[in-house]
Amino acid sequence: MKKNIYLIGFMGTGKSTVGRLVAEKLGMEFCDTDAMVEAKSGMTISEIFDEMDEEAFRSMETDVLKEITEKKNLVVSTGGGIVVTKGNMEIMRQAGSLITLMASPEQIFERIKDDKGRPLLQVESPLDEIKKLIFDRAPFYINTDYIVETTEMSPSEAAEEIIRFVGNA
Repeated sequence: MKKNIYLIGFMGTGKSTVGRLVAEKLGMEFCDTDAMVEAKSGMTISEIFDEMDEEAFRSMETDVLKEITEKKNLVVSTGGGIVVTKGNMEIMRQAGSLITLMASPEQIFERIKDDKGRPLLQVESPLDEIKKLIFDRAPFYINTDYIVETTEMSPSEAAEEIIRFVGNA
């Protein structure tokens, strides 16, 4: 039974795509905290932000995270902001390896600019907002077991790098 692998990082860095590949190659189960919040609430993340607020979403996200940590053998793609809720980093760290996926703000913008399901980016200047949010979250993103820079990397290359790390950890 393997410890969980938690992928954190800003939206658009490849957590879901890379996470699925890592899970497949290691014979682990993949799960996505955002998808789990949507399934439990019966609402999209955008609807939760619109009808409730970000705080309600963050609370649901933490509940899902606590549920996940009771299981093993998972590769977990987390929401980009899961790190801002006090205690979430510790929950993940105790249950497995914490790996950050990073990419340049410009690359992130290119990857997600057409995705309207990103409530935090429905602003005048999404690229500036990406830069600001990455800066705000950087203390969390750098405080992990390993960092993979995905700007110039294919999802399979990123997955291989993570597999090498967890194999040596």
